[in-house]
Amino acid sequence: MTSDLWQTIKKLPQPTLNALFEDDGDRARNFSLEQAGIYFDFSKTHLDQATVQAFRNLADDVELSAKTNALLSGEAVNVSEGRAAEHCAERGMGSPASVENAHALHQRMKSLIEIIDSGALGEFTQIIHLGIGGSALGPKLLYRSLKLGDEKYDLEVVSNIDGTALEPVLERFVAEKTLLVIASKTFTTAETLLNAQSVLDWMREQGVVDPLGQVVALTANPEQAVQWGIDETRILPFSETVGGRYSLWSSIGFGVALALGYDVFADLLAGAAAMDEHFQAAPWDRNIPVLAAFCDQYYAQARGCETRAVFAYDERLGLLPDYLQQLEMESNGKSVTRDGKPLSLHSSPIVWGGIGTDAQHAVFQLLHQGTHLVPVEFLAVIEPGDSLDPAHHNGLLLNCFAQGAALMAGKKSDDSHRNYPGDRPSVTILLEELEARSLGALLAFYEHRTFVNAVLLNINPFDQFGVELGKQMANTLSANDGTRLDASTEELKKRAFGT
Repeated sequence: MTSDLWQTIKKLPQPTLNALFEDDGDRARNFSLEQAGIYFDFSKTHLDQATVQAFRNLADDVELSAKTNALLSGEAVNVSEGRAAEHCAERGMGSPASVENAHALHQRMKSLIEIIDSGALGEFTQIIHLGIGGSALGPKLLYRSLKLGDEKYDLEVVSNIDGTALEPVLERFVAEKTLLVIASKTFTTAETLLNAQSVLDWMREQGVVDPLGQVVALTANPEQAVQWGIDETRILPFSETVGGRYSLWSSIGFGVALALGYDVFADLLAGAAAMDEHFQAAPWDRNIPVLAAFCDQYYAQARGCETRAVFAYDERLGLLPDYLQQLEMESNGKSVTRDGKPLSLHSSPIVWGGIGTDAQHAVFQLLHQGTHLVPVEFLAVIEPGDSLDPAHHNGLLLNCFAQGAALMAGKKSDDSHRNYPGDRPSVTILLEELEARSLGALLAFYEHRTFVNAVLLNINPFDQFGVELGKQMANTLSANDGTRLDASTEELKKRAFGT
């Protein structure tokens, strides 16, 4: 049945965007939704009532409602690892025991923040947060998006094992005033622990007698953190059922909560909870994450689009494309279904993007006149984040809106070099204000959209075995036990290390 429904979707008529607007005078209103201070405009996509109905039929056939309820109630939806995916419990929705546990761990985090703020552990003014992947991208995005410039603490998030990422931070910071936060779900992440050791060595070199006394650990494996030498009173656990790329709602958000204030973190959770409630209750044709996933699958399966571009017309959201790359491609970059059979559909699109208006002078040439059809997502904020002449922000917004209009309308010309074909889709997401609640709702929207895409594809979005093989080979190379890889890799190793 499911394969027949996909064929129905692929065979639907494909009217142009201009034709869709001509046929429906209320299209802008009919294909726009608002939630938690965010306006989502899907009208410049090729969705119409027939397409939405076809996807609703598909959603019913793949039991989207039951699978959504399973996710939100804390059932074991991560089938390959036999466990739940309980990031929503961090926001108050899930099994009662998990919600209660998340609340207790948040209160533990809040208490530690109060102790640090009091100066009882030292006069800290600087924070180094070490993590990688979900243990870094979320906190870095939150801090850059929400900081106002008058924070009590200066926070730096370092993820890369490359010493040129860490060294400038050490050169700028003062060891005795630095709190080191180590974020690792397993507390075995090689890059993070090597960076942590370098920070501890720097602290000792700078005269800190007890560097480990200036460390807070964020982990789902507290026993490993204790073995590493960190006092259990400064270990903030989170649940094993919270995946790394979904973990900013847990103690992984500690550094941001400390730097910006716990109230900001609480507002972030509240905004996400509002989107959770919308996702759970709204019918599919008025459900924001579900409609977004319908768009994603329409362009991937019916139009053969392999990428999706995301452009933030707000400097503060500049890290959002990076964050979404991990969330979507690590979750849905799979080639087998939930039961291990080959996937016959296109999996996650390649997510890429940048910052407006910079991107207009770089990649928009391809979007307007290239041979690739690329669905585009624009994000903008009505309330400016600066106090300069309003011309700055007004120009930013006008450029954002104009790009979406130009992609759709195009411009015909007898000169082929100056011809714009148009009929190129975009979604615009417009925040009233960039603050913790709206950002929490926005990120929860992306999480649920990712989940719905996975259900429509019948894949498991909550494992990530694909990231392991390269790390295993790196360990093989570093072991230097005589194991040899391919000739090309061996030659690269010889040129770099002389062996």
